[in-house]
Amino acid sequence: MKNKYHLLAISLSALLPFTASATTYPVTITDTDGQKITLKHEPKRIILQDGRDILTLALLDRNNPFERVVAWNNNLKKSDPQTVSLLEQKWKSNINAIPDMGFNDKGEVNAEQVIAQQPDVLIAQLRAKPALEGSGVVSILKEANIPIIYVDTFLEPVKNTKESVELLGIILNKENEAKEYTDFYQQHLDNIKNKTQEIKNKPSVFVEAKAGANGDGCCFTHNNAGWGGLIQAIGGDNIGSHFLPGASGVISLEQVISTKPDVYIVTGSRWINKNNISAPFGYGVSNKEAQEGFKRLKSRIGFNQITAVKNERLYGIYHNFYNHPYNIVGLEYLATFIYPEQFAELKPENTYKEIIEKYTTLPNAEFLWAAKADK
Repeated sequence: MKNKYHLLAISLSALLPFTASATTYPVTITDTDGQKITLKHEPKRIILQDGRDILTLALLDRNNPFERVVAWNNNLKKSDPQTVSLLEQKWKSNINAIPDMGFNDKGEVNAEQVIAQQPDVLIAQLRAKPALEGSGVVSILKEANIPIIYVDTFLEPVKNTKESVELLGIILNKENEAKEYTDFYQQHLDNIKNKTQEIKNKPSVFVEAKAGANGDGCCFTHNNAGWGGLIQAIGGDNIGSHFLPGASGVISLEQVISTKPDVYIVTGSRWINKNNISAPFGYGVSNKEAQEGFKRLKSRIGFNQITAVKNERLYGIYHNFYNHPYNIVGLEYLATFIYPEQFAELKPENTYKEIIEKYTTLPNAEFLWAAKADK
C-alpha cells in the first residue's frame, strides 16, 4: 500500500507545473565570464553598464524593471529613442531619477561616481570587459567590494542570452520568472533548428549592420558574434565570418559583390545622426518609412550589383536584436528571410507580442521590426 501511494504521489507531481525555488542567500553564481561570485543578500541597488539590459530586467522585475537600478548607461536614447519613449510612458519618473553614467564599451566612466551610488552589483556586458579592465574600473570596484557580473547577448548571442536571463533570475530572486521566459525561448529556438538542420544547401548571407547610419558608406558587419552568431545559429553561411579577424569590421563593397550573397540583410533604427540614410525599424515605424530607407540604400553606387539585391532578396531588420534579450524574435525573422519557403507560416511579430503580454508589463505599441524591400 505504501508503494501504491508513493507511486501516486510521483504521478501527481509530474502533472503539476514546475515551480523554481526562491534563491537562498548567500548564493554563489558563475557568470558568463566564468567568475564565481558569492552574493550575501539579494541585490537591491544595481548599475547597468548597457542600458539595453533593462529589457532583461523587464522579464524579471516585471512590475518595474527600474526598481533596483540606481544608475545606468542609457545608450538606447541614441540607438533607439522610440523604445525610451515607450519606457517613459510607464516609468518616466524612475528614468528621470536615475543618473545616466555614460558607461560605454571603452570603459569611459567616473568610477568614483559609480561607487557613490552604493551599488550591490554592477551588471556589464561581457564584450566590455577588456575596456573596463583597461580603464581601471574593474580594479577600483574590486577594492570597493562591488562585484561586476558579466552577462552576454553579443559574443555568443543564442547560448548566452538564455544563460544570462537564468543567471539574473538567480541573482535577483526571480527564478520562476526567468524559467518561464527561457522555456519559451528554447521552445521557439528548437522549432527553428528542427527545420533548418534538415536543409542541406545553406544560403550565404551578408548582414550590413547599421546600414546607412553614418551616411552612404558600406559595408560594416559582424564575424561570429552579434548578427553573425544569430545567422550561424540557424544554419546560414555568414559571409562576415570569412573575412573578419575580430567580432566586427568593414568589408569593401567590391568584396561583398564578389561573394555573390544569396541573401542581403540591412539593420536599422531611428539613428540620431544628421547623415543617417538608413531604413528605420522599431516602434512607431511604418512600412512606407522602411521602404523609403531601402530606396536610399539601394541608390548607393554599386549596391545594385550585389547578387541578392538583383534577385530581390534584400531585407531589413531592427538593429538592436543583435544584442537584445528578445533576440529570439530576430532569429525568427532571419529564418523567414533565409528560408522563406520553409518558414512561410512563421509569424515573428506574434512571438514579440506574446513576450510583451505574457512575460513583461511593458506598454503595447505599434511596431515594424522587419521588412522585405519592394521591387
